[in-house]
Amino acid sequence: MDETPQKITTLVGREVYSNEGVFVGEVADVRLDLTERQAVTGLALTQLNDELFSDIVGGKRGVILPYRWVRAVGDVILINDVTLHDVLEQMTQPNGEGDEDSVLA
Repeated sequence: MDETPQKITTLVGREVYSNEGVFVGEVADVRLDLTERQAVTGLALTQLNDELFSDIVGGKRGVILPYRWVRAVGDVILINDVTLHDVLEQMTQPNGEGDEDSVLA
């Protein structure tokens, strides 16, 4: 990934796709760690792909994906497919046993 610093606001509004071209959602906001790393730690997605999330998200507004799952940022944001399958599995686990980094919003 290009290490050139960018304004955080440039992420908002970008579409997110899996690395196989499946639309995942659109970035509505970013989660920041201002204490330790002073970096983006997550992407809050809305306008989710109904085929991927309708049964899981229900009445929620979106999901937050850990930024470490981002593969590339350009005109769109690419995430790993394996990661997408992981987050879908984690969201379906009972009693919130999934990764704390991926949450319903």
